[in-house]
Amino acid sequence: MITIDSDRDIMLKAIERARKTMNEDKGGPFGAAVIDAEGNILSVASNTVLSDHDASAHAEINAIRAASKKIGSHDLTGCTIYTTAHPCPMCLGATIWANIKNIIYGCRPEDADSIGFRDDFIYEFIRNDLSDTNILKLDEKYREECLKLFKEYDAMDKEIY
Repeated sequence: MITIDSDRDIMLKAIERARKTMNEDKGGPFGAAVIDAEGNILSVASNTVLSDHDASAHAEINAIRAASKKIGSHDLTGCTIYTTAHPCPMCLGATIWANIKNIIYGCRPEDADSIGFRDDFIYEFIRNDLSDTNILKLDEKYREECLKLFKEYDAMDKEIY
């Protein structure tokens, strides 16, 4: 593990990684780093949506995956994530699921919007109760069948995360 003393140095590593893969046409101007409570860098990653052909390959997701793999746990309690832009809804969700309580970011959502990224479009869909079927149709069609699966899991007293 690498220990870095300043917030700025950590963010510069995320920027550097984003710039590298951006210039290689692997993804956009997004980089992220996950730091543990002691200041150790667990991961530095960038957006690889284009090279991976994976809409979920955002910098924060890639950094969380790498950090989790490094420590052997899905639980990143005590960690901080540094990211070149305010996380999109997916990345915010992943950060919360990973139990990361601190995000340090650079650009605002409107900065991403101003160059064509559509984070605000997704936030607007959420604010409008997910009701615009022109964007996404949600169809609760097989609840009863799936509830059986959930009840089986609950009865097995498996880990909740």
